[in-house]
Amino acid sequence: MADLAARVDYLAGFCCPLGGLPAGKARVLGHGVEIFLSTGRELVYVYDREGRLLTAVYKFPGQVWHLEALALRRALYVLCARTGIYCLSLDQASKSVNQNGGTDEEREPPYPVIPVDPDTCVLPDATLCAFTVLDSVLVTLAQGPTQWKVQLFECPCPGEDPRPRGLIGEVELSTYTPQAGSPGQPGAPRFPPVLCCVSPPGSGALHGPFRGPGGFTLEGALFGLLFGADPSLLESPVIVCGLPDGQLCSVVLKTLVTSQSAPGDPKALVKILHHLEEPVIFIGALRTEPLAEDVEDPYSDCLVALGHHGRTLAIKASCNEAGNLVPELREYCLPGPVLCAACCRDGRVYHSTPSNLCVVDLAQGGAHKDPMQPDGGPRGLPSLLCPASLSVCSVVTLCVSSSMAEGGVELLALSAKGRLMTCSLDLGSETPRPTRVTAANAGRKIKELLCGIGTVSERVSSLKKAVDQRNRALTCLNEAMHVGCALLSPQEGPRPISCSITTSWLRLGLRDLLTANCLLDNSSGFRLDRGWTLCIQVLSSPHASELDSASPAVTYTMPMDRLGPGGRQEVTLTLGPGEDGVLNLPVTVSCALFYNLREVVGGALAPSDSFKDTSLDECPPDVLPGQEGICLPLSEHMVDMLHGLRFSGLSVPHTQAPGPLGPASHPVNTFLATCRRLDSEQAEPTSLRAKHLPPAVAAIRVSAELLRAALGDSYSGVSLCCATLQWLLAENATADVVRAQALSSVQGVAPDGTDVQLTVHELAVTDLCPEGPVQAVEIQVESPSLANMCMAHHAVIRRMQRMVLEQAARGSNPPDVRMQYLHQIQANHEMLLREVQTLRDRLCTEDEARSCATAERLLQVHRELRSPSLLLL
Repeated sequence: MADLAARVDYLAGFCCPLGGLPAGKARVLGHGVEIFLSTGRELVYVYDREGRLLTAVYKFPGQVWHLEALALRRALYVLCARTGIYCLSLDQASKSVNQNGGTDEEREPPYPVIPVDPDTCVLPDATLCAFTVLDSVLVTLAQGPTQWKVQLFECPCPGEDPRPRGLIGEVELSTYTPQAGSPGQPGAPRFPPVLCCVSPPGSGALHGPFRGPGGFTLEGALFGLLFGADPSLLESPVIVCGLPDGQLCSVVLKTLVTSQSAPGDPKALVKILHHLEEPVIFIGALRTEPLAEDVEDPYSDCLVALGHHGRTLAIKASCNEAGNLVPELREYCLPGPVLCAACCRDGRVYHSTPSNLCVVDLAQGGAHKDPMQPDGGPRGLPSLLCPASLSVCSVVTLCVSSSMAEGGVELLALSAKGRLMTCSLDLGSETPRPTRVTAANAGRKIKELLCGIGTVSERVSSLKKAVDQRNRALTCLNEAMHVGCALLSPQEGPRPISCSITTSWLRLGLRDLLTANCLLDNSSGFRLDRGWTLCIQVLSSPHASELDSASPAVTYTMPMDRLGPGGRQEVTLTLGPGEDGVLNLPVTVSCALFYNLREVVGGALAPSDSFKDTSLDECPPDVLPGQEGICLPLSEHMVDMLHGLRFSGLSVPHTQAPGPLGPASHPVNTFLATCRRLDSEQAEPTSLRAKHLPPAVAAIRVSAELLRAALGDSYSGVSLCCATLQWLLAENATADVVRAQALSSVQGVAPDGTDVQLTVHELAVTDLCPEGPVQAVEIQVESPSLANMCMAHHAVIRRMQRMVLEQAARGSNPPDVRMQYLHQIQANHEMLLREVQTLRDRLCTEDEARSCATAERLLQVHRELRSPSLLLL
């Protein structure tokens, strides 16, 4: 078939939701000069073609699913979702116009909004999914809990009593798997079912009680072969149903009327014609055989059904080798997904895909006559269908108009952007005729070709850009999946991507700052590029006065800059102290890799300017879940007081680490700030406590055997006390000073400038084991500041706990101990704790003179509690 070019005329534009109109929900219907259409919402528009004017808008109580107009009765039947079928009189539409109807948002001049009267509901039923109206009956397809049901009602006229006249007949079609819906109500089908009426030839079918707009007439031979009855004897139309699961079923209308009183199984009335194995989108009929000259009203000789994914069924009566008529059934595969379709008696089927409006010709089989076929018999169907483009895209609903001149076809279409248009095809122009080429005709033809080339080029460029974006996104997602598997899979040895954290002191102006250096090492074979971010969270310990509040946390994010295999990236963060000179330790530093899915995939999934198939997914495709990425933890490091101690007075001057320098301050401002800091230091309670109170002391005792087993050969050549002190300060930036002098006692400086003394010495613990004294090592922490002493003591205990857990995992056995000795220590501690509670309660009630003695006793009791009574074995 030669390529056709449609002449498109845009009539009007209508409001549509974001992303375009959904396929399968919008409807357009031509009725003389009037066009009725719905955009899948609760509004039905009435458009006048002659005046090119929108005359009225009807507002229904719910979403509109289907429209049908009955010409003889001048009635419009509308199926409203979960409500029922409404019947409107077209002659009285102008009389019922309410100029003030609707809210301010709904009134969009110049057309009025007409709220539909609930009394116009002729068939209230929440389960209806499709219907077709004949002259005197209304055929509906209802969705039961687990099956479909065809029902027949007497059709009331507009203006008559709208109450249902009663059920004439019904039959169950087939079962289905119910979708998730509200309780007690099945979910709405994703693809609405298709319902149409097929009539046999003859005067009874054409002029009898059964006639309507949603049907067609088949030739007697095909009618008898399809439904297994002689049309002259049957004299009844047949209802053909296309279900969302792909079934094509048929029910004889005449038997359906008497099914309630007929004996036998009602399911025997249903005949399964075919199964497309995909949702049925369209059922129609057309003429494929040439007509005789004396025939004025031809009947259709081919039944066509289209599925959503492009599977097409064509059934026609043809002659076999013996000359007998047999049904010829052929399946074709058209480009999909198919959004809508229409056909007329010229043998052509028009169907819309997300990118184009195409036409296929089923009458081409007549051009190549089979030599084995008997003369005079009907020709067969073509073996292959080749779609021809009409150069129209974004069509979501389609119907054939009857107002085209002879030799042509006019289609009424509604685009995804809500534009109503007509597509006119002059089929007679396919036959080449000698025409005189003029300059005007040649110029117009060249202009049309150039416009077509530009449109195709723009579409190709847009599609290529979208494909490239998706390919890049898939490549990035593939690498991200490999990185995630490498980090999350359990494996021994170093991780392929690691982040090590060290601490150091940095001098900025007159302030010394404790910094954390995070080194990201990519030892894997993958590149950390677009979408990857290094996230470092610093969780500070709460102040003593804010223990009940949540700990303050700060998160730093650093996007990756093409960190390839073997690459490293270092980040330096300032931990403190702050402007007040206080640094609450410990501080937890956590490192993780975050992969931003929205940044990588969002652009590829964003809707482009070209049409997208919204029927495939009800949700907008650019909406990602609430979690916009994945987080892969790398490491966690706790910075405590042992990391923050400085030993600048022991050896060579402290080497300043390279780092960014702050802006130079004015000398006068620097001098004033120094004076204010010195005044505050002289007046602070810590300085007063150091002058008048003894230093705070805490200690912990560890078995010498346990320490030797934990240290191993790493500290050979030095005494156990020196090795223990070096092990405690191994992660300190200035630990080389202590290691070089082999010290067992060292005095450091805390971040706030207070001294902290660490002393390690050996002793023998008696009365613990029955075998005799146990050699042990005592680690003593001393500082004038009670807070610094507690932070240093906590840091030592944390390292001891980690050492004990590691040794327990190796299966070490501690020696036997005397339980009486342990019970006595526990009793002494319980007595001291009770005394602490009594002293604290007394401080709340005593005056200032007596509270000094109570506070002194309270400090003495705390000192006794911190005495090393227990031993780590």
